[in-house]
Amino acid sequence: MVCRCAGLNGNMTGDSGGKKMISTVEIKKILQAASVEELPEFINTYRADERQGVRKLVETASKRLAALETEKTRVEGLCTYEKQYAEYDLICGVDEVGRGPLAGPVVAGAVILPKGCRILYINDSKQLSEKKREELYAEITEAAVSWAVGCVSPVRIDEINILQATYEAMREALGKLEPAPKLLLNDAVTIPGISIPQIPIIKGDAKSISIGAASIVAKVTRDRMMLEYDKIYPEYGFAENKGYGSRKHIAALQKYGPTSIHRKTFIKNFVPDLGAVGEDMELE
Repeated sequence: MVCRCAGLNGNMTGDSGGKKMISTVEIKKILQAASVEELPEFINTYRADERQGVRKLVETASKRLAALETEKTRVEGLCTYEKQYAEYDLICGVDEVGRGPLAGPVVAGAVILPKGCRILYINDSKQLSEKKREELYAEITEAAVSWAVGCVSPVRIDEINILQATYEAMREALGKLEPAPKLLLNDAVTIPGISIPQIPIIKGDAKSISIGAASIVAKVTRDRMMLEYDKIYPEYGFAENKGYGSRKHIAALQKYGPTSIHRKTFIKNFVPDLGAVGEDMELE
């Protein structure tokens, strides 16, 4: 690394005319621009500086570094199942998003990460901010050996029920993977009609890096779809509620009636007359 604080004697900068101390404001800018990899050198460079402001900056850098080490330890803990089944070359995490909403599809994600892959901040997608999910989606899909999503429509959900639709979405996602996985780590379920060995893990998206990755891919995919549906049906607040039964959503449902993406079997308690549901509309 090239030390951004390079000057004379670490804390000093100047020219042939003399030396002067780098200001606290300048050091703060250096810290703000520093990557986590540069924090140890920042700490070593300024730890001897006795100015109170600089000491606080060194403390901040130390906390950032400690938080990074804590996160590395947490993510290593997410790899317990991947290590336990390390004899399998291609381990795939499988998870779904959207079993509970009143509107929109159910989406499943399937992700095969390379052996030894450690992506910091992967977690149950519900525990992450939208911004962090989008960042991780890009990192996961870039790093993955293979990844895919499966999507089952509201009409199909009404036909076969949400559990069977979830299985169908998972099978669809798995069928798209190339190469095919050798072992599945699933969030809580055993998928019918699959010959690949499966390990169901309760709350798996918070216990397995592979399932957590699949959860994020599924969540980001579905959220993006609901943003597009919001443009078609702006009255229902799909951009915010993602199809879940928020107060605004239910009020709009009762005022305007159901759309083509509402699940009839889910909204019976809110809309007595379901005879006037529009024709299916698919996103391009």
